[in-house]
Amino acid sequence: MTQDIHTTAEYAEAAVLPRQVESHAAGCGETGEKRLPDVLTRKSMKQKSAAEWAYERLILYIQNFEEQLDNEHEVAMGFAGNETGVLRIEGLGYFDPDIVTFYGTDDMGGRMQLIQHVSQLNVALRAIPIPKEDIAPRRIGFQLAAELEQVS
Repeated sequence: MTQDIHTTAEYAEAAVLPRQVESHAAGCGETGEKRLPDVLTRKSMKQKSAAEWAYERLILYIQNFEEQLDNEHEVAMGFAGNETGVLRIEGLGYFDPDIVTFYGTDDMGGRMQLIQHVSQLNVALRAIPIPKEDIAPRRIGFQLAAELEQVS
């Protein structure tokens, strides 16, 4: 039991700020608790559309996933239930109030775009080999996070 004393304003603020909770078995994808970037807490959740909020969280998940990759792999998105394969994530966007869009290429290098309603959002992040030995892995999560800082 803690003896922390909170003001009414602190309770009200805590009720509208986003939280992230994770638990992992020892040695299995431990991500470490991270403080949410200030850019995600400048507007309350009630001020954001479902698409904007999903977009911001996806950036955090992609960036965190990429931090665990070696220099021979990069992030892609897998598809369940069909033969579509994977989408090498090269961009992410949203269209208010409820659409999230992924941009990238498929296994064969063909352009690909997934347009997803937030109520159907189901993303499986995968580590896939970089297609050419001579190029560095693209870390789209860090680029998206930097752009998010500039827009807000």
